[in-house]
Amino acid sequence: MAMLQTDTDTLLMKNNSTIRKDGMQNTKIVATVGPACNSYEKLLELVRAGVDVFRLNFSHGSHADHLQVIQHIQAINEEYNTFIGILADLQGPKLRVGKIQDNALPLQAGDVITLVNENVIGTREKIYMSYEQFAEDCEVGERILMDDGKLVFEVFETNKKDQVKLKCLHGGVLSSNKGVNLPDTNIKLPCLTEKDLEDLDFILTQPVGWIALSFVRTKEDILEIKKRVEAAKHPAKIMAKIEKPEAVRNIRKIIKAANGIMIARGDLGVEMPMERLPITQKEIIEMCMQFSRPVIVATQLMDSMITNPSPTRAEITDVANAVLDGTDAVMLSAETSVGHHPALVVEAMTRIIEEAEKHYWPQIEGRRPKAANRARTFQNDVICFNACRVAEEIGAKGIVGMTVSGYTAFKMSSYRPKARIFIFSDQRQALHSLNLLWGVQCFFYDRFTSTDETIQDCTGILKNCGFVKEDDILINTASMPMYKRHRTNMLKVTVVE
Repeated sequence: MAMLQTDTDTLLMKNNSTIRKDGMQNTKIVATVGPACNSYEKLLELVRAGVDVFRLNFSHGSHADHLQVIQHIQAINEEYNTFIGILADLQGPKLRVGKIQDNALPLQAGDVITLVNENVIGTREKIYMSYEQFAEDCEVGERILMDDGKLVFEVFETNKKDQVKLKCLHGGVLSSNKGVNLPDTNIKLPCLTEKDLEDLDFILTQPVGWIALSFVRTKEDILEIKKRVEAAKHPAKIMAKIEKPEAVRNIRKIIKAANGIMIARGDLGVEMPMERLPITQKEIIEMCMQFSRPVIVATQLMDSMITNPSPTRAEITDVANAVLDGTDAVMLSAETSVGHHPALVVEAMTRIIEEAEKHYWPQIEGRRPKAANRARTFQNDVICFNACRVAEEIGAKGIVGMTVSGYTAFKMSSYRPKARIFIFSDQRQALHSLNLLWGVQCFFYDRFTSTDETIQDCTGILKNCGFVKEDDILINTASMPMYKRHRTNMLKVTVVE
């Protein structure tokens, strides 16, 4: 990639917005990679349609498969000077039954089955369950759900060693390797399994911006993986996936410990009362905004488009409501990884976001974060939030921030300003992470000299790229003196010449 300090005009020809049909939506799109879109050409097609971050699902695929996708994404970023991010999603302790004889076991209400920790072919007498300590941890009367809640059982008896008898409350056909949810059981499984640790070792050799931790229950789960990432001296940020009721109960501490949150509505919607899910989504988004943490709404947003060329009316409304709730990003899973129309899904989601954002700011009024006067970053937070307020009051076209760690971008994004947020940094890895944040447009810049020269440079880049024009107003924030790269402590109004 051409270095910006040697040829800033390159940005004109190879800027993020030039390969997009419309690159100005604030709410970002995360797309899961799979067989339907894992080639360079297909990934580029999705970027053109509006994808900002690609999710690599480590529940599927080999390290070699994921490495090939990472190389394709790097090639796109280098060719087009984009900062498309990578989210590596660890599988976590996913519980499943084993193989079922003939791959089908019909069950009716009142039937009794026995779960064991012996790896046997499942019959009505014995069915293997991957959680070996289940008999020890469960209690009589607890609910057990299988196949995304399609089959419901109650613990009838446990020997507290290796067998649990379940009484079927709502029947169906149980097939091989179906997932098991334990909404009432206090499980003692570690958040990072042996497979996760192997995957993490690989991930920490790659230019991944975000690592998603599955089945988070407490802040200690986040702190454990953070220690491993920091020990490897990798800059990846940690995304906590909220998919268990225990996580919802501990949500405030988890949000503060993590760098970002994913509301994984699949398992969460199975394990908690379904009527609580919409309000829980809104509450988590609200809290993430207050703590300046990006939040992703995930699972079944456009599920019908796995096979159909257009979404249902309910899905359109779901995506729009997530946008109006204030989410940073909406995520596609099977729709892009194995679906028939990956690009069409992203294009449809982009159009929904664009329309919803026309009605966005009345929904946000009164919900914007405030600087906490006891925080050690209080003064810096005041600068960031007031940059957004000043931009709104004087009708600025954009807010320009300089960052090393990304802190400035996190704060400005959480305020949800009407002005576009332009973030400049000489840390490419940070920019790939920041591309997930609401409203943030990333630029690589490594010629930090005097404050005036840097502001003039950045203004020129934005003008050359077509983001601003003569007489537009920009709000600039930076750290003075510039060369020390401290926290943001300066705000300046610039009129584009």
